[in-house]
Formats: sequence, structure tokens, C-alpha cells
Amino acid sequence: MKLSSSKTYEYKMVMVIRTDLKMSKGKMIVQACHAAVESSEVTKRENRELWKKWKNGNSKKVALRAESLEELLELHNNAFQLKVPCALIKDAGLTELPPGTTTALGIGPDKAEIMDKITGHLQLI
Repeated sequence: MKLSSSKTYEYKMVMVIRTDLKMSKGKMIVQACHAAVESSEVTKRENRELWKKWKNGNSKKVALRAESLEELLELHNNAFQLKVPCALIKDAGLTELPPGTTTALGIGPDKAEIMDKITGHLQLI
């Protein structure tokens, strides 16, 4: 009997939203959408096979909170160090925030176990 050595992975994307900015719920949703779309596009461009595995799976997405810009930038750096595709989102400044305010971070998609190393300690929105 031959045992299979292939492992099935779960994939996910994480959107991290700054809660210190006190954005309205609608603004937070829009910033999370920007983070999801941009991070998906980065992954599709940089690692199409990884993107396909996520897209053809359950396309899991999780929305988490960051308490400050510093925390968001630290997460971005951690993702970069682990070579996980990511995208920082800066607001255009047309509604609630000054132009260029960093509001969110999209991370992945990538293997859930890698994502958890970066964001496993964060709380859900």
C-alpha cells in the first residue's frame, strides 16, 4: 500500500483595519474591500499558482483589527519578511480622512498556517 505524501493546505487572506482612526463602519468596510482587492491582485501577479489555489478553494477572508499605524506597519514588515504578498492601503482623502492616511493592510492569500504566524494574535473586527 502506497501512502500519499501530499498535504492539503487551507488558504486565506486577511484584511487588517486600523481602529485608532475611528472610521465609520461604512468607511472601514470600503477600506477592507480595497485591501482585499489589492492584495489579491498582488498575489495573482506575483504567484499565480498560489492565487489559484486560494481562489479555487473557499477563498477564505478574515477581517482583523490593528490598534495603530505602528502595529499595521509591523504586520506589513512581518509579511514581507515571510514573503507573503501584501498591500498597504492609503486613503484618497475624499470623505473622512486626510489624503494619504494609511488605513488598512491586505495580507495574502497564502497558507493559513503562515498567515497565522503574522496575524494569529489579532482580534476580529
